[in-house]
Amino acid sequence: MAEQVPGGVAAQRERLAEGLRAYGAGFTELGRRFAVRMGVHSTDAFALLEIASAEERGVPLSPALLSRRISLSSGAMTALLNRLEQAGYVTRTREHTDRRIVTLHSSPRVKELAEEFFGPVNDRQDAVLSRYPSELLQQFETVLAQLRSAMDAQLAPPGEDA
Repeated sequence: MAEQVPGGVAAQRERLAEGLRAYGAGFTELGRRFAVRMGVHSTDAFALLEIASAEERGVPLSPALLSRRISLSSGAMTALLNRLEQAGYVTRTREHTDRRIVTLHSSPRVKELAEEFFGPVNDRQDAVLSRYPSELLQQFETVLAQLRSAMDAQLAPPGEDA
């Protein structure tokens, strides 16, 4: 039998949502400060972080996938990538067997600056997470994935699966 949540599920959802909003606001502010450090617009900095993160996971992004991640039109994405490429922060390659597919890569300088900038907060967060059992963190990952899926389903255009 499921445990009763103090104040009910809706109250728990509100508390979790508030915590996630506050965390998101802090992440956004870090991203803004990273943009200032890099000398780029905050949207450009978030694009750089998405590109570098995807590379770290071993799944480099195409411009189309990046535009879905940061919600930009294809024209705006082209302008953003042109700026980042001219600044030496991004390269576009055609390493796929289908030469029409462009893959985005961040420069070593971006990775170095990101590690320098985000390293201290990552260390602090790692220290917090290390206090919790792995099983609990895995459950939290599952909850976040399911909450994101519910949000994606709401945001999907009518008739499209999330």
